Amino acid sequence: MSKDPYQTLGVGRNASQDDIQKAYRKLAKQLHPDLNPGDKQAEERFKQVSAAYGLLGDEEKRARYDRGEIDETGAERPQHHFYRDFADTGTRHKYSGTSGLGDFEDVSDLFGDLFGRGARGRARSPRQRGADIRYHLKVDFLDAVRGAKRRISMPDGVDLDLSIPPGVRDGQVLRLKGKGMPGSNGGQAGDALIEIEVAEHPLFRRKDNDIHLDLPISIDEAVLGGKVDVPTLSGKVSMKLPKGASSGQTLRLRGKGVQPRGRAPGDQLVHLKIVMPSKIDADLEDFMKSWQDKHRYDPRSNMKGAL
Repeated sequence: MSKDPYQTLGVGRNASQDDIQKAYRKLAKQLHPDLNPGDKQAEERFKQVSAAYGLLGDEEKRARYDRGEIDETGAERPQHHFYRDFADTGTRHKYSGTSGLGDFEDVSDLFGDLFGRGARGRARSPRQRGADIRYHLKVDFLDAVRGAKRRISMPDGVDLDLSIPPGVRDGQVLRLKGKGMPGSNGGQAGDALIEIEVAEHPLFRRKDNDIHLDLPISIDEAVLGGKVDVPTLSGKVSMKLPKGASSGQTLRLRGKGVQPRGRAPGDQLVHLKIVMPSKIDADLEDFMKSWQDKHRYDPRSNMKGAL
């Protein structure tokens, strides 16, 4: 992997978090192992991109990396200023002084007492938590609404079974504890962070937990009303149209929206849209002319005061 995660993602150091996310998504789609079977170079590049996003996609880790506190793997960098704070070369002992450290003949004595000693007297390295791995997963709209099971291949080649909870949102991040990079010196493993992208649906739109649907109706259905079939997340239902329905009118189907686990379901909002026949025949034209002569009305009368 490049020493600079910014270069790996192809962004500048002043890039916004949105820019970093967009760059990662673009590269992840190009390099994903499912789209490049057998291409070891693409697989390795995918791992590098995922690791870079695992660092820069987390604002706190990105800030610590920019300050030099952690390296490109997320591991802590040694803090060399410790020596400068306490060194005093004007005394008899190399690291003695007036700050209570004069009893140590060598700085290794100090580290030995602070961190303990190994079998040969060396200072023990502190435990380091493994880096988180970020993964982008695009799911079908209905799978996101209803919940689903998916098997995914992580950047390190490990397959994981993922439970997508009902009602998951676009951009939501699912966390798999301990499924990230292994820790060092006995430290715990990082997590796998699965960012969900919900695909669009040809009919349904989601807003909060409500589902919105545009429903075409014919001119006779609009005038006469009656029963019409309406698609919902759980299948078709019969809905009653009122007489004289208008385009833009909204009808509500209660409880037919998204139901996240442990919460009440939203509603489905049906937006009516009158669609004329593709060809106006003579019968319809004659009827409308006759009707117009007797029942003319102005549907734009409420706009006159605003013009």
